[in-house]
Formats: sequence, C-alpha cells, structure tokens
Amino acid sequence: MSGYFEVPDRPSGDDLDFWALFQSLWRQKLIVGGFVLVAGACSVGYAMLSTPIFQAHSILKPAPINELDALNRSEVYTLPPAAALARIASSLGSYEMRLSFFRENQQLFAPYIIPNQSIEQSFDAFNRSVIALDALDVGKDAADFARAVNLTLDYPKGVDGAFILNKFVDYVIEAERQHISADVSALIKNRLAEIQGKIDVARANYQMDKEAKIAALIEADNVRRARLQDELSALRVQLKLLRADRIAVLNEAISIARSLGIRKPATQSSLAEETMNGSGSVIKTEVNSQQAPLYFMGSDALEAELATLRARKSDDFVTARTSEIAKELQMLQVNREVEGLKARLNEDLFLDNVQPLRAEAARLQSLSTDFSHVQLVSIDQRALPSESPVKPRRALIVLAGLISGLGLGLLVAFARYQVQCMRTRSLRSALPRVLEAQDPLLRPAETVRIE
Repeated sequence: MSGYFEVPDRPSGDDLDFWALFQSLWRQKLIVGGFVLVAGACSVGYAMLSTPIFQAHSILKPAPINELDALNRSEVYTLPPAAALARIASSLGSYEMRLSFFRENQQLFAPYIIPNQSIEQSFDAFNRSVIALDALDVGKDAADFARAVNLTLDYPKGVDGAFILNKFVDYVIEAERQHISADVSALIKNRLAEIQGKIDVARANYQMDKEAKIAALIEADNVRRARLQDELSALRVQLKLLRADRIAVLNEAISIARSLGIRKPATQSSLAEETMNGSGSVIKTEVNSQQAPLYFMGSDALEAELATLRARKSDDFVTARTSEIAKELQMLQVNREVEGLKARLNEDLFLDNVQPLRAEAARLQSLSTDFSHVQLVSIDQRALPSESPVKPRRALIVLAGLISGLGLGLLVAFARYQVQCMRTRSLRSALPRVLEAQDPLLRPAETVRIE
C-alpha cells in the first residue's frame, strides 16, 4: 500500500473516526490536488473557448393618457394605456410576430441561419434561446403603479443585438398601429353600415306610411264621392216625386177652378161679390188667417204651371243642395294632399328620427384612421450595445470547476480510505490467532504496524 494505517488498540465499531479520516485525506492530498488541477484546467479551457454572449434589454411603459385620448374619445375604439401596453407585450411574445420579423430581416440574423434548414427551424432555435420577455411592477405607490415590460435579447459577438431589439420593438409597435387602424376602420365601416341600415329602414317605413296615407286619402275621397252621388240620386228622386205630387195637386186645383169658373186669380171676397149682385149695400170684410186654396189661383195660372212642370227636364235647380253636391264632387276630382305627397322630390327630408343618425354618420366619416403618430407605449429605455458579456461568467465557471474537482478528489480519497479501513479490519480480526500461534506472550492490544 502507498500509506500506513495504524490499527487502534481498542475495538473498532461502526462509528467513523474523523481524525483518522482527516489524516488519510491529508496523506492523499496529491490525489485531491490532481483532481482540482484537472477540473480547474478544464473549466478554464471551457471559459476561454466559449463564445461570449452579450445582452441587450429594453423597457416599455404605458403611454401618457393624452397620447390615446383622441382614440378613446372617438367612442368607436377604447384602448387605455395599460391595455395598449398589454397588447404590445402580447405581440412581443407572439411567435407569429417574431417569425414575421425574422423573415423580413434575414440579413440581421445571418449568424443564426443554419444551412440546409428551413427559416422556421432556424428561427425556432433562435427564439427559444435568446429572447426573453418579463413583466415588471414599477411605481413608488398605488397612485403611480403601472406595469412595465422588460425585453431582453442574448446575442453573440459580431451581432448588433441592440439594433435588432430596437428594430423589433419598433416593428411590433408599427404592426399594432396598423392593426388598430384596421380595427378602427372596420368598426367605423360596420357602424356606418348599421346607421345606413337604420336610415334604409326609416325610408322604407316612410314609403309604407306615405303609400298607406295616400291610399287612405284616396279611399276617403272615393267614399265621400260615392256618398255624395248617392245623396244626389236620392235628392233627384225626391224632387221628381215632389214634382209629380205638384202635378197631381195642380190637376185637382184646375178641376176645381174650372168647376167654379175661376180662370183668373181671385179671393173669397171677390167670389162672394159675384153671388150677391143686385142686393143693397154690403160691407165686405176679409180675414186672411189661412192660406187660400190653390184653385183660387185660377185655371189659367194653374194650367200654365202644370204645363211648365210637365215640360221640365231636370229638377236640380229646385234646391240649393244639388249645387252644393256638385261643388263637392268637383272638389273631389283632385286631392291636393295626395298630389303633394307624390310630388316630393327629396323624401329623405321627411324621414322621422334620422337626423341624429345622419349626424353620427357625418361624425364617423370625419374620424381619422391614421394612427402613425399615435404613441401606443412609452419606451422607457431603448436597447444599447453591451460592453461586457453576460455569458460565460469565467470566474464563476472556474470557481465551479475547482469546487467540482475538489469534491471529486475528496470523494475518491474518502472511497480509498473506506477500502483500506475494510482491509485493516479484516487483518485485525485474523492477526491475534496468528500471533498467539507464534508467540503467546504477544498481546493483541499492542500496536502493530502493517505496511
């Protein structure tokens, strides 16, 4: 063996003898040192040969309220600063957005593009290893508490990582501006289509109401006209009957007048005077309290009236009502209200409850959908080139290598110590019998040096 172990003079149990262990490790310090030197040399070699990795980072914070005020006051699209930051953060972490930026700027990622591999495969390796996105809580108190986004990019020497990161942030912000512009345009278009639909409904309702009103007016005129014509027909029949009755009365009166010999108009007093001719003086008194019978008109007058009635063609002139009916029928020939409704040139002026809709449509059409100058987020810190690499950490790697070598060396030394202890115990158990056989005076408790 390469070392010497003394067998203790007391029985050895299962407890570990730390002093003997320390002595054994100290005797094997060359072995432990060798492991430390080898591990240290390997860690130094790895630290020196590893590609330096630099890191660039950029911090984004919510934009000021006034930057998004015009967009939020449009009543079409609402985007608070915190929501805008969350939207940008989501896009920064989007695989599709990163892949799109990678495809459009392949000249910036030349060191990451692997020959005989697709763009997606090269990008996947780049995306998983070098881009990190963290959300930070910033703000001194609850009044100015906000969320911030920290975007970091690890890149090897020879790559302008700060430029790539800044360009990627600008690319995402511009893409979100375009998305918001497209969303606002679509919302305005949909809102205008909705307003136009309401106006079309109002126009259709107006047309239906107008046609119903015209139909009601025409129907009312037709009913009025029919009633007037019925009244006129009935009035004419009535006048004809009255004329027939008058003719009958005249025939009767003529017959009476002829029988009394009254040809000229007379009175009762004149008729009495003719009957009392030749008598003495008579005082005639006539009281006209009642209408005189028709035959007193005389047969000549009555026959003249009878002839006239028989020769009459129309009785319309007898009553004024026939002329009034004729007037009303003439007025019903044309309905000026219906003519006015049909003659309207711009019927949209008469639509109900559409002025607010037209005002809203005019307001929506005046809204701008160009958000190229809108600041969605505030770039609190733009990425700057790093002067010192973050990977590898040479001192830490060397220290870890030395510690690993020391641990491995101690482990090997401890294993050798355990093996030697096991051999020593086996020798001690067999040594007393051998010594007693050779020299009975030799005590087992005496110390025996074994080489």
